[in-house]
Amino acid sequence: MSIAINWLAFVTVFAAALTGTILVVGFYSIGLRLLVRAGHAPVVAPAEFTDAITVISAKQAARAVKAAAKAAQRSPLSDTQKRVALAGAYASFSLCALAVLAGLLLIVLGR
Repeated sequence: MSIAINWLAFVTVFAAALTGTILVVGFYSIGLRLLVRAGHAPVVAPAEFTDAITVISAKQAARAVKAAAKAAQRSPLSDTQKRVALAGAYASFSLCALAVLAGLLLIVLGR
C-alpha cells in the first residue's frame, strides 16, 4: 500500500491560507488604527470575574479607567478627517469580513 501526496494541492492550500490570514489580519489592523484615529477608540474597562483565574485589583481598575479617559480625549484631526478615517475603518472592516466570507465559500463550495 502506497500513499501518494499531491504536493501541488498542498502548496495551493498553504498559499490560500497564508493569503487569507494576511488579508484578514491586515484589514482588521488597518481598520482598528483608522477607528482610533477617528476618535472612536474601542476601550473596554476590565471586568472582575468571581471564579476566573485572574482577578483585577482596584489599582488595575483605576488604571483602566484612566486609560479610557485618555483615549476619549479630543483627536487632533478635523471633523472631515475624522469622518474620512471612520469611513476608511468601516471599509477596512468590510473588506476583512469579505475575506472571511470568501474563505468560507471556498470551503463550502470546494474548488
